[in-house]
Parts: sequence; structure tokens; C-alpha cells
Amino acid sequence: MTTFITRRILQTLAVIVILSYVCFYLMSLMPGDPVDMMVASNPKITAEDVARLKSLYGLDQPVYKRYASWMGSILQGDLGYSRTYRVPVQELMGPRLWNTFLLSAISLILSIGIAIPLGVISALKPGSRTDYIVNLFSFGGISIPSFWLAIVLIILFAVKFPVLPAGGTQTIGASDLGLWADIKDRSIYLILPVLSLSIQQIGRFSRFTRSAMLEAMRNDFIRTARAKGLSRKTVIWQHGFRNALIPLITILALSFSGLFSGAILTETVFAYQGVGKLVYDSIIGNDYNVAMISFVISVSMVLLMNLVADIMYGFADPRISYQ
Repeated sequence: MTTFITRRILQTLAVIVILSYVCFYLMSLMPGDPVDMMVASNPKITAEDVARLKSLYGLDQPVYKRYASWMGSILQGDLGYSRTYRVPVQELMGPRLWNTFLLSAISLILSIGIAIPLGVISALKPGSRTDYIVNLFSFGGISIPSFWLAIVLIILFAVKFPVLPAGGTQTIGASDLGLWADIKDRSIYLILPVLSLSIQQIGRFSRFTRSAMLEAMRNDFIRTARAKGLSRKTVIWQHGFRNALIPLITILALSFSGLFSGAILTETVFAYQGVGKLVYDSIIGNDYNVAMISFVISVSMVLLMNLVADIMYGFADPRISYQ
């Protein structure tokens, strides 16, 4: 197991370096570097000033040298400076990561808590009215575009029936009223974004759960467990559901990786100050320091959760060995 984890960690680091370089190169192809924006805002700037500024920022060097300098700064703990927000990237990313983690974690927990029982019930009664109803809502949740669903929720609960805020993260000054007042205020602003994300995830998770359970319940060991006189609950959860966990672990691990990458469309529509909206704004504003750090975090989380999923396979199915 130790050898397997060490090898996977080294592979993960290599993939992060390669992908971050590709992203850095693509960002360098975007028009409008910091000096170009200075020139656009100050027509009196001279060619000598432009050359001096490009040399100061290292923009006159090849991409691979700029990438090596950027990576060296990252390894030393310097994440750079946000050109758009005029603050260090680490000061900007901390609150945004926390906001995204809250939104994504609540949505994921709610989705899992609803989708897995629905998927199991649907799989145990294939072709029944319950199965048809669950499938109908599942396909509906999967098919609805996230931005459209977000707009509909805003129209219903913020315009037609103004009981919830249309967007934002928290009321200005609410954090000064105390801990519980701050938690209550943030919770109100989370309701619509959480609903928007959860409805889609519930449909996807319930479909995967139903498919995995149907396949698991058709196996010979289920027939054997029933023949041995085991209770229906034991057969379903200890024999059927445990064997259905293998594909579910993959889906849930990849979904968990989105806790720190953000939901760009949902956060943008609701003006929620998370990482997803930050990435969108930084790309539009060519704030490559913020965009690159966000990209590295997203890639790292995806690769890390893939490793966690591989390890969890061994706990779900003792037949899997990493020796």
C-alpha cells in the first residue's frame, strides 16, 4: 500500500506540473498583459518605459523561464499579487475557498443523503410506479441547465415571492452582530445556490446508485445470502449496497473534488463570492496569478480525490489488493 501511494503521489505531482505549464502557456497567449493595460490607461508612456516595465515583470523572457520563476515563487509560499483586486492572492483565495467549500459541501451532503436512498429504493422495485417517478425526477434534474434553474429559483423565491435574497454571500455588516447572527445570515444566502446545485446532483447520484444496485442485486452471492436465511436488510445493505459502492466511490470522489474548484455558473448567476466566480472574473480580467492558483487547486483536488477513491476501493471490496 505504501509503495502504491508513493508512486501515485509522484505521478500526481508530475501531472500537476505538466498541466500547470500548459495552462500557463495558454494564459500567456491571451492579449493584454499588465504592461499593455498600463499603456492603454496612460497614452503618455514612452517606449523606453514599456521596455523597462516588461523587463521588470519578466514579460520579455520566454514562457518557460517565466513559468520557472512563477513556480519558484509558489514553492517559496509567494502566490503572487492580484492585479484586479490589488491584494496578495493568498489573502484573496482564503475567504473565497471557504465560501465555495460551504456551498459545495452542503450541496454534496444534501444530495448524497437524498439520492442514495432514492436510488436504492428505485433499484429494489424496478419497473414499479416508484421507479418511474424517481427516474422522471432524476432525468429532469440531470437535463435542466444549471443557469436556467438558478434563474427560475431567483424569479420564484426572490421576485414573485420575495422571501430569499436573489444573490450575494452575506448582508453587509452581519458579521459584526455576533457568531450566530452571522451563521443565520449566511445560511439564508446559501439556500438558493444549494438548491440549484443539489437538484442536479440528486438526479445524477440517484441514477448511478440505481444502476450500481441493480447490477449488484443480480449477482449469485445475493441469491446465496437469501438462501442462507439472512434478513432482507442485511442482504440489501451488507451484501448488495457494499458491492455497489465501487462505482459510487468514483462518482462521489470526483464530485468531492469540486468542493474547492467551485461551480462557475451557479456562483456567477447568484453573485456568490466563491472560487468559481473568482476564476471567471480573473480570466475575463486577465488576472493570471489568481487564475493559475485556482487552476492548480482544482487539478490537485481532482487528482487527490482519485487517489482517495483508489484507496477506498480496498476498504469497500477486500478482494482488491495493492500489493
